[in-house]
Amino acid sequence: MRNGFDGLAGIARNVLQKDPVSGSVFIFINRTGTHIKLLYWDGDGFALFYKRLERGRYSLGDQNSKATPSRLITREELMMIMEGLSFKDLKRKKRFKFE
Repeated sequence: MRNGFDGLAGIARNVLQKDPVSGSVFIFINRTGTHIKLLYWDGDGFALFYKRLERGRYSLGDQNSKATPSRLITREELMMIMEGLSFKDLKRKKRFKFE
């Protein structure tokens, strides 16, 4: 968790094979699950959010993140991760969606 803007952008580009200036939010969680960093390009520069939990751990649902280092999640799933909820066991009710 020592990487800053450029280091995390390099991981996104070289390891995850994604464009760090695409507008996607890149989530990095340390091995113990107590620290999280969110990297985002907002059009004219990188924004970095960093949080350390005093108690508890962040969870991405499956603990096999080494097997799948990159995956797409929804905005709602990101909010659940930040709030400490596990979306693995939750079921979503059907809602109207205008397309």
